[in-house]
Amino acid sequence: MFSDYSMSELTAIFAMQGFAGLILFSVFVLMALGLAIIFGQMGVINMAHGEFMILGAYVTYLLSNFFESYLPGLFSIYFFVAMVLAFIVSGALGMLVEWSIIRHLYKRPLDTLLATWGLSLILQQIYRSVFGAREVGVTIPDWMMGSLPLTDMIEVPINGIFVMVLAISISAAVYAMMYRSRWGQQVRAINNNRQMADAVGINTAWTDRMTFAIGCGVAGVAGSAFTMIGSTGPTAGQLYIVDTFLVVVFGGAGSLLGTIASAFSISQAQSIMEFFLSGSMAKVLTLLTVVGILMLRPQGLFSLKLRK
Repeated sequence: MFSDYSMSELTAIFAMQGFAGLILFSVFVLMALGLAIIFGQMGVINMAHGEFMILGAYVTYLLSNFFESYLPGLFSIYFFVAMVLAFIVSGALGMLVEWSIIRHLYKRPLDTLLATWGLSLILQQIYRSVFGAREVGVTIPDWMMGSLPLTDMIEVPINGIFVMVLAISISAAVYAMMYRSRWGQQVRAINNNRQMADAVGINTAWTDRMTFAIGCGVAGVAGSAFTMIGSTGPTAGQLYIVDTFLVVVFGGAGSLLGTIASAFSISQAQSIMEFFLSGSMAKVLTLLTVVGILMLRPQGLFSLKLRK
């Protein structure tokens, strides 16, 4: 197989596939960060996480059309407005879902799987009724178009670079919130011992609501980023939900470093194998490898020791 290519061609292939893997890594990280907060810190199995992502994508789509029609002079900056609005809208819906559904199921974590799976079906039907069954796309600003030539044979898309920068920025922000803020201390205290946290005066109900909302808001930002590299449809979130859970579990639930390391490993392996094998075969081999590692190390790559 490799003998069919020259050394320079192989270098270019691996470089291009590696960069494609970095773009996939960025999407995985943005999706997994929100799920790592919800699943890793709260123990809630949110099967509707992909639909919160698509909500952010649809917000970006609406903002794209609005700026293009009514504020064409500001169209170049619409994406930054869309990211903020996507975070707010997805976070607000997350707060509503936590108040109406999730808060009643904290003592029955497996029931959150069924409840959020039903919610995902409801949200998909709402999206289908409002936006139609066909996929939609956004208009990318001119400054995101094109690519940057690194060598004569290697070019990298500008929008892919933007998505990677966004993933790094969001990761840094989540780290600051989780490990350098009072809110993060309260979340980790509740995760360690909910009864003791409640006894020392932490408002566990409000902290849970804000935690779930922030996780959903981060998923909304991931949806905004997703519009830069793909089209949006009512069921598009389901294409990533399995990979996202896989990233979080493989990295170690509740570990931010583990989530990032897991996303990088899975995305790079999948991207490189997709060039030499079919996409489905690459996914199967990646899944089998991850499952094999989890059988040897069920706590994931990085595990947190918690007091119960």
